[in-house]
Order: sequence, then C-alpha cells, then structure tokens
Amino acid sequence: MARSITTKKAALRSLGVLLALTIGLAALAGGLFQWGGGQLTPRLGLDLEGGTEMVLAPVIEDGSAVNPGQLDRAVEIIRQRIDANGVAESEISTQGGKNIVVAIPGTPSEEQLDAIRKPSQLRFRPVFLQDFERGTPQATPEATPSGTATTTGAVTGTTTGTPAPSASTTAASGIVPEALVAATTAPTTSATPSGTATTNAPATETPAAPTDAELEAAVAAQTVQGLLTLGWEQDKADKAAATVAKEYMALNCLAPGAVDKASDLKDAPMATCGEDGVTKYVLGPVEIDGSEIGDATSGYQPGPTGQPTSIVEVRLSFKDAGRTKFAEVTKRLVGLQSQPPLDQFAVVLDKRVITAPQAKAVITDGRASITGSFTLDSAQRLAEQLKFGALPMSFALQTNDTITPQLGEEQLRLGLLAGLIGLILVVVYSMFQYRALGMVTVFSLVVAAVLTYLALVVLGTTHGFRLTMAGVTGVIVAIGITADSFIVYFERIRDEVREGRPLVAAVETGWKRARRTIIAADTVNLLAAVVLYLLASANVRGFAFTLGLTTLIDLAVVMLFTHPMVQLLARTEFFGNGHKWSGLDPERLGAKEAPRYRGRGQFRPAGATPATRTATRLAEGKAQA
Repeated sequence: MARSITTKKAALRSLGVLLALTIGLAALAGGLFQWGGGQLTPRLGLDLEGGTEMVLAPVIEDGSAVNPGQLDRAVEIIRQRIDANGVAESEISTQGGKNIVVAIPGTPSEEQLDAIRKPSQLRFRPVFLQDFERGTPQATPEATPSGTATTTGAVTGTTTGTPAPSASTTAASGIVPEALVAATTAPTTSATPSGTATTNAPATETPAAPTDAELEAAVAAQTVQGLLTLGWEQDKADKAAATVAKEYMALNCLAPGAVDKASDLKDAPMATCGEDGVTKYVLGPVEIDGSEIGDATSGYQPGPTGQPTSIVEVRLSFKDAGRTKFAEVTKRLVGLQSQPPLDQFAVVLDKRVITAPQAKAVITDGRASITGSFTLDSAQRLAEQLKFGALPMSFALQTNDTITPQLGEEQLRLGLLAGLIGLILVVVYSMFQYRALGMVTVFSLVVAAVLTYLALVVLGTTHGFRLTMAGVTGVIVAIGITADSFIVYFERIRDEVREGRPLVAAVETGWKRARRTIIAADTVNLLAAVVLYLLASANVRGFAFTLGLTTLIDLAVVMLFTHPMVQLLARTEFFGNGHKWSGLDPERLGAKEAPRYRGRGQFRPAGATPATRTATRLAEGKAQA
C-alpha cells in the first residue's frame, strides 16, 4: 500500500513538472510578445514569407582581383553573422564568382542590413589621441549611467578596459595636449531635478581658443609622440603626423558618412570617429588583424570562487600568431600607463572605433577580458563584432530588392494538411489497436504539439529561428517518432500482462524495459539530427533543428506525461478490471491461464460468476487468517 501511494505521488509530481514547464513556456512567449518584440506565432522562413535580397560586390583594398578562397571565406563569415543568434534560414550564395547574393527572410531591420552590406575590416590600432568633436555639448558623468568606467587589471592574463566614450561622457584631462583640450572643452551642463538644464560658469576665465593651425600642430605633436613609441624614425613620423593631423582637422564626426571617406591604410596612422559619432581619434598603424581572433564571448565575469559577479565582460582569445602579437602590444602599452591615451588600443570595425580599452597587464596567453559600462546586450553585440568582424574584403551594395515567398501560404497549408492527415492516421491506428488506452496517445500528441508550438515561438524571438518547409517536414516526421515511443511502451505493458502479471506490476515492469529502448531510439535520432545540422546546408538545417527539438520534446512527454498517466489509469476501475474496451483485456491479449483482473490490478479465474468470486474471496480471507 505504501509503495502504491509513493508511485501515485511520483506520477502526480511528474505531471506537475510538465504543467509547470508548459506554463513557463507560455508565460515566456507572452512576455516576449508584450515586452520583447516577439510574436505569438512561429516566424516563417524565406520560402514561406519572402524577404530581402541583396547583391554585394567585393572590393579589395589594394585593388587586386578576388580569388575563390577569399569569396568562400566572405560567404562563411556573412553566414555566421546572420546566424549568430540561431537558425535564421537565410540563403547566401556566390554569383558568377564575383558577387555575393544574400537573401534574408522577413523584413530585416536597418541595423541588420548595415551589418551585412557595409565594409567589414576589423583591426587593432594603438590610440594616440582621443577627444570629442568640437561643438559637442558634454554632460557631467552622473547625467548618464553609461559613462566611462574605472578599470582594473590582473596579472592572470586579463586586460580590462572601457568602451569608447559616448556623447554623455567628459574628456579626461591629460589625454591630449593642453592647447587641444582648451580648444575642445565646452561648458559643462547638468540636469536639475525639475528637468531644466543649467550651465555652470567656469570659476576662472577660459583661455582664448587656439586657431586651427595651433590645433593641427598639437595633433601632429601628439601623433609624433605615439609613433616614436612604436620605433618610428623622426622624419618618417613627422611626415605621417602632418598628414593625419590634416585629416583629423577635416574630419567632422557629426556629418553622416564622414568616416566612410577616412583613410584606412594598414601601415599608417588614421583619423576616425567612435561609434557614438562624436568621439574623435588619431590611431596608429594596424598591429593585429581581426583574422587573428580565435573566439569572443560575453557574460558575467566570474569571481575568485568561480561564481558569476555582477560585472559584465567580453572574453577575447587569439590564435597562435595573434597571441604573440598581442603579448608584445600589451607589454608596450603597460609601460605607457603614465601617458594616456598611449596605453589604450582601439578595436576598429568598418573604420569606426567600437571600443578602446586600456591595457592593465601583460597578456601572454592570448586571452583577455574587456570590462566597462556594458549591459548584457551591448557586451553580446561587441562579442559578435569581434568574432565575426574580420572579413577578408569590403563590399559595395549593388542591389537591394524585396522578394516574394518561394512557396507561400498554399504550400504551407498543404504541408500542415499533410501533418494533420498523418496525425489522424496515428490516432485512428491507436484507437483501433489500443482502444481506450489509445486516448493516452492522443493526449500525449496534443501535449507534444503544444510544447513544440511554444518552443518554436520562443526560439523565434530569442534565437532568430524561422520555420521553413524543411522545418515543417521535421515536425511532421516527429509525429511518427512520438507515436513509436508510445507503441514501444504499450507493447511492453501488454507483454507483461500476457505473462500473467497484475496491471500495476505490468506497468512498472514494462516501463523499465521500454524506457531503455525509447531512450536509445531517441538518442540515435538526436545524434542524426545534430550531425545533419552541423554538416548540411542551410535549407536542411531547419529540418535537422526541428527534428532534434521534437525528439527532446518526445522524451519529455513520454517521461512526464505518458508514463505517469498510465500509472494513474492502472489504478482505475475501468483499466484495473481489464475491461474489454480498455485495450488491456487479458483474454484478448491471450494471457496465461486466461486470467482476468480482480479489483484494481489483480487476477480472477475466467468465467467466474459474482457468487463464485465472493466465495473465493471469503475462502482466501479464511486461509490468510
């Protein structure tokens, strides 16, 4: 009796876990729809919804011809960018060995389009000068939480730094020559509690602003100082500094497209802007190329005990050649900590500085950590820029067209109709073969369908997953996989009944044997889906993804719903007494000695009348006494 109660509690607990999982997925889908820009239906792929098609022409900096290897590398990196957050089911191909055709499902945002079509050279350059664009008002640091953060370092091979300053941060004294600071510092503004802006007049008289010629000379002097730390000769440094100083003075970060015209020669300094559009830089020659990056991830920085802290970091690792170069760079930068900003190195993507951290330690193992005023989203964005920003060439946008669905709603309707027909056939077979027990199959399929739908909705928002016709096929195939698990389990139970075991015992023994078979079969399906996803092309990856997802859902449904439900049904009068429509009638199954159930899960002789059954029970009671 105690074991029976324990089994019942375990069954109810499993059903409770499944209910909590379903409610959690539904709540997550609703929350993403309400506050996360999600939707309540799965996102559709290119073949079902249509999208945007762009033709990109590769442009190599030195004007040489594009070779097939470079083109293939570019295609792979663009695909990684698009699929960085999941299975976007985009189509990327080459055209005539010269151009790259990118087709994106749905209506991509302008940010997504810019990330694909703009030039993408990721480089590491030393910082010689960092200041704000003249005429840009600068608020006090407390006016925004995204100001420049104080950084710390460790000898454990970690570089920490700050993102490029935003328009809301103030310039630090000592970063540029005194004359340049005096010319570019604007009156400080702050917000009063009532929201009215006030201007704090300087306590002392502001020096007269230097002329453009004086500013240009100051920029050139700072650039020469930086070039000399790199070992340049004085004459060569003077010429390069004079050129970049003119470019710096002509550069207006507030003007749209100004950075696109900036010079970006690898062996020369350059003048450029930050992503905020107001921070101006003079950077040194390229020291490390983005192709040397091995990996970049983001998350909470672990503490001394290994537990995550509240500090968000971007973790960066270099390949072998990059590791050696990075060690040399950090060694030099650490020695320049008394001369900011010469102790900073800038990460430049598409000629814009995306971050300019300070080196706080010599890093010899090629693994660094960048910290600052990051949120999880901004850190993830920076990690993706670092990881996928090293294209071997830049691209010019040739065409940008909207394309119609390749298959459309009619094909989707036919696909769903095929799935419905398959589902009906499975239900009919289950009811014919297992009678009332087949209802467990029906409800299990319903539960699996609900979980699959909710999972696709959530993944569409969080990981960019889009359902294509191949994915729909994977969902339809999953119906057979799920039904197969039920058949294995039910047949095991019936085998135990044929051996003469009571139903309750048959359910537990049959589950122990069926569980191994179900897990083994689903593991094979899951491995096949993983291999197919990793090795197949984009169109087949959707099928592999849904196949793997539904296989995991099948395991969850069988263990958290099907088996617990059968455990509870075995203790009911209808199933426990082996009703002929229960699907577990011993006589129909050909049980040994043609036994029938007596009470809940006990046998009685075949053909016994109520009177003889009563007499038998009385005799058994006397014998036990």
